[in-house]
Amino acid sequence: MDVMGDKATLFETGRFVQPSGRDGAGEAADDAAEEVRQRLAAEAGDVEAMSVLGALLLRRGDLDGAEPHLRAATAAGDRAAANNLGVLLHQRGYADDAAGWWRIAAVAGSAAAAHALGRHHRERGDEPAAEYWLRQSAEQGHALGAYALADLLEHRQDAGAEQWMRIAAERGHREAAYRLARALDRRLGPEGDVGDDHGAGAEAELWYRQAAARGHRRAALHLGAILERRGALKEAGRWYLTSAKDGEARAACALGFLLRDAGDTESAAVWWLRAAQDGDGNAANALGALHAERGEPQTAERWYRAAMDAGDDNGAYNLGLLCAEQGRTAQAEQWYRRAAYAGHREAANALAILLLQGGDTAGAEPWFSKAAEAGSVDAAFNLGILFAGRGEEAVALRWYERAAAAGHTEAALQVGIARLREGDEAGAERHLRCAAGGGSAEAAYRLATVLDARRPPAPEHSLGEPVHEEKSECEEWYERAASQGHRRAQVRVGMLAAARGDVVEAARWYREAAEAGSRNGAFNLGLLLAREGSEPEAAVWWARAADAGHGRAALRLALVYARRGELAEGQRWADRAVALGPAEVSERAARLRDALREELSA
Repeated sequence: MDVMGDKATLFETGRFVQPSGRDGAGEAADDAAEEVRQRLAAEAGDVEAMSVLGALLLRRGDLDGAEPHLRAATAAGDRAAANNLGVLLHQRGYADDAAGWWRIAAVAGSAAAAHALGRHHRERGDEPAAEYWLRQSAEQGHALGAYALADLLEHRQDAGAEQWMRIAAERGHREAAYRLARALDRRLGPEGDVGDDHGAGAEAELWYRQAAARGHRRAALHLGAILERRGALKEAGRWYLTSAKDGEARAACALGFLLRDAGDTESAAVWWLRAAQDGDGNAANALGALHAERGEPQTAERWYRAAMDAGDDNGAYNLGLLCAEQGRTAQAEQWYRRAAYAGHREAANALAILLLQGGDTAGAEPWFSKAAEAGSVDAAFNLGILFAGRGEEAVALRWYERAAAAGHTEAALQVGIARLREGDEAGAERHLRCAAGGGSAEAAYRLATVLDARRPPAPEHSLGEPVHEEKSECEEWYERAASQGHRRAQVRVGMLAAARGDVVEAARWYREAAEAGSRNGAFNLGLLLAREGSEPEAAVWWARAADAGHGRAALRLALVYARRGELAEGQRWADRAVALGPAEVSERAARLRDALREELSA
């Protein structure tokens, strides 16, 4: 056989690509004319025409028509014809015969044939032969060969896989570009956190873009996710849309969430429906939640069940939530258990809460533990409450510390309180700051008291005297707690304002605390009003405080009524003050009561 020359192949050439802008009829006419020309040339003995005609017929699916032309061209030394003859025989099911012709073409230098031969050997489990021929193909610049070699090496966990995957991607192989991007992505942290490796993140995005631009729908999905995390929502939406239109259910689901966040719930529901019908459990859950919000529990339940059927454990968990909201406790427990047994940590926590509410403490504890060990911060906090309720403070503190370390605000508060009890003021302050920063009014108040205890005594001011001192840090924390409705903080802010001489500010905070039910706030407001000459109104607030159990307020009322000459009423409030205390107040009230009794009996 003569040395085979560089001829066109079925998979490498662009020879048969027609110019764009032609209609179907025009293209068909051109194809027919081309076939006639090639057939005439082939009948005249033109080897290249035989090869091209055989490839044209093979592409059309006319195997019987293609085979004699390809055999004739192969016999005349055309390596492209030998490669395509191998393709034809492979399609007929004669894999070994196909491999023989691919070997002939590959030895003659056909990169496409070397690729096909390498694939053939890999399918038969002969990896050394597969690597040899795939490497031959790849080294000749064949993109498919480079990709197949990279895939083989990656399967073996060979470090050289990425190099060939990169080469294939650079030569336009879209799957190689996608897989290279995925490999780079795996080097990053969760949620695409690049950490110190900003280059890997940027390169991964670049390859996702290249693969997505070539129509790779999963690459478009991942690119959309990267852009969404960055905040480039419009561009993310465009890539999600591209991927979703190509049939990627996860992209349709993500697009739905993007539209929902933009306020377009109706369009979101359309994409969620499309994704759910394609088997996306997350989209089915989203549809369930949407219908639940609309007050359509039956439809919501149907979609939650669809999510569960799609293998999404959130479906069972959401069914549990739905049943619990409807008071169907037994069914809620059933669904929570199903999700919890599948490893759903929040379902395990919810199940434990349900059991605890039913009085089954022993049954709740292992589920709290399972959820906490799986990473549920709420479950760790709940375990702390459970052990604290049993008086096992040391065990409770360990779980509180675990939850606090994960950012649980109320757990940080409990750790702070425990540190205060132990006398560890520095540790208490650290945890109280975390809890207060997370929005806990109680933590803000307790932090303020810690800081307040360190303050030097403030200078005395007369009520009403204008003051221009800057507020201390402790007062800022008191005010933060007070603004969140913490009554003791409101009283303390009022006291600090009064100490500065700011009567109006003090009265405002005392009144707010008193109206919220604070007896100290009511008492202090009464004192402020009495000093300002509004004793009748002061008496109203003292009465409210005394009715709530404030002994000093009751004593003040006894004195007010005694001065007015209403001795019986004064004696009544004095009796009340004696009962309420504290000891100092009880002693004074007893003396006043006895004096009023003598006056009444005189």
